[in-house]
Amino acid sequence: MPRIPLVDPATAPEGSKAIFEGPLKGKHLNIFKAMGNSPAVLNVYLGMAGSLAKASLSSKEQEAIQLAIGQANDCGYCLAAHTKIGMGAGLTEAQTLEARRGSMPSDAKLDALVKFARALHEKRGHVGDAEVEALRGAGYTDAQVAEAVASYALAHFTNVFNHVAATPIDFPEAKPI
Repeated sequence: MPRIPLVDPATAPEGSKAIFEGPLKGKHLNIFKAMGNSPAVLNVYLGMAGSLAKASLSSKEQEAIQLAIGQANDCGYCLAAHTKIGMGAGLTEAQTLEARRGSMPSDAKLDALVKFARALHEKRGHVGDAEVEALRGAGYTDAQVAEAVASYALAHFTNVFNHVAATPIDFPEAKPI
């Protein structure tokens, strides 16, 4: 049972209703219904996700981060959602499991990215020169290092939100690892 009720998009608070009828038209997922209690929260999510959609990190790369952090935070909702979304972005099922484990031996570049994301998480952002250089050494630009931090922040935000909200999962559940 959700701790933050899921709003009906048709009767949501006015600011949220406009978002459900606009940018989220046809995307009435439970996470958005829970966020819909506050138009400000929906706008935070949409602002971050919308900006990252224009990033130079690919959707596949961003999904690897989402999976690595979703697992680190034990967020069942995000693991289910990003397994499905990640496979749609080009990750194989095996790679979704690798990303969740924080190591992707099947792809050296993605491996560096998920290890950086996990280091951000484990060190609460206090990564050292070696972690940043490892990401650069794998071929990532300074812009992509910054985007990896933003992708991590979005993952952490949605994970924590789902923990507090107890958002019911509306995707096929992710396989256990």
